[in-house]
Amino acid sequence: MAKVYLVGAGPGDEDLLTIKALKCIQKADVILYDRLVNQEILKHAKKDCELIYCGKLPNYHTMKQETINHFLVKYANSGKVVTRLKGGDPFVFGRGGEEAEALAIHNIPFEIVPGITSGVAASAYAGIPVTHRDLSSCVAFVTGHRRAGANEETKWESLANGIDTLAIYMGVSNLPYIQEQLIKNGKDPNTPVAVIHWGTTDVQRTITGTLENIYDLVKQHMIKNPSMIIVGEVVSLRDKLNWYEDMLMKNTQSEALTI
Repeated sequence: MAKVYLVGAGPGDEDLLTIKALKCIQKADVILYDRLVNQEILKHAKKDCELIYCGKLPNYHTMKQETINHFLVKYANSGKVVTRLKGGDPFVFGRGGEEAEALAIHNIPFEIVPGITSGVAASAYAGIPVTHRDLSSCVAFVTGHRRAGANEETKWESLANGIDTLAIYMGVSNLPYIQEQLIKNGKDPNTPVAVIHWGTTDVQRTITGTLENIYDLVKQHMIKNPSMIIVGEVVSLRDKLNWYEDMLMKNTQSEALTI
């Protein structure tokens, strides 16, 4: 029976894929997947499954959202089981809501399969709990593409003063603006900040600093997207709780000794 599954593939580590997501991959006739999906996950697809990359394609310099929506509808209407595979969670800055709307308009049955979002997973792998009884009782997921607009001042004031921990997605290129808005609206310039590059993967890198100097550190270490930015006092726990990158380093040293 034709159906579309909007599936969260998790933050990068293949082992963080949910059992339901795995089942959706295994039974799909067509998989449309994003750039941030771990390619190893696709090995679970059927041999005759059609794999469609939703980034750059020969006939589509960048596949636009309207094109993706069209493909979902087209393949479902042809009787296919379609899995739309997204990094993280489909409803957390994944445009899953837009795709679900398109399917609903065309009366195509669909299911949403949540995934582990990077705001939680990348910070956890960096040794940073987004909530903590002594340091943070609330956390906000924020898009890093915020720009000046009619309601932006009110939004930034609320983020700067009303939220203990900010998990900012894909914000590296916009970091100077984020710094400026948070500090201008009352956030302490000395607030700890972490930037986690390719979180939960074996190339994860994390740098820490303060709201005032984090952009200089990002430039110094040449950190790019995809990266999560965590702002808040919980970042101060990283030195104590940095389990994953310590493990990566020990494994690398062990391999070097073996060689």
